Amino acid sequence: MLQDTFLFDGTVRDNIVYGRPDATDGEVIAAATAVGAHEFITRLEQGYDTPVHERGVTLSVGQRQLLSFARALLADPRIIILDEATSSVDTETEVRIQQALRRLLSGRTAFIIAHRLSTIKEVSRVVVMHHGRIVEIGTHEELLDRRGFYYNLYTMQFAAPELQAAD
Repeated sequence: MLQDTFLFDGTVRDNIVYGRPDATDGEVIAAATAVGAHEFITRLEQGYDTPVHERGVTLSVGQRQLLSFARALLADPRIIILDEATSSVDTETEVRIQQALRRLLSGRTAFIIAHRLSTIKEVSRVVVMHHGRIVEIGTHEELLDRRGFYYNLYTMQFAAPELQAAD
């Protein structure tokens, strides 16, 4: 999934079932609910039958992301690639997307490209690259404990008082 989510000309439902056109309405609603999209979808004038114009121009960036997560969850892939999934959203939307990501990524292999490190805090292994080379590998906590490149990025991004107090 890219930072600029691609939606197709069709309905909200059409965009969710894209990877699994035989999905039932119940499965579509379950996927949307699991990633936190059902609530905003039901507030749309026509709900799941609301037209979504190409690229989803009538929806917010966060809403488009949640629809793409529902699409991915319904398609049930074993491997997911995320490219800057939270880069273009405000903090409140990022929190909702983080919750959706937890559900989406559960039990799957994911490759996540992220500059917002909050996106990767809960993954099982972080591979840190700098100028095209791997400079560190570990969990979020292990990388913070090493106080290397990742630690510096993290503290610059969050100015975390608890990390600075530990110095």
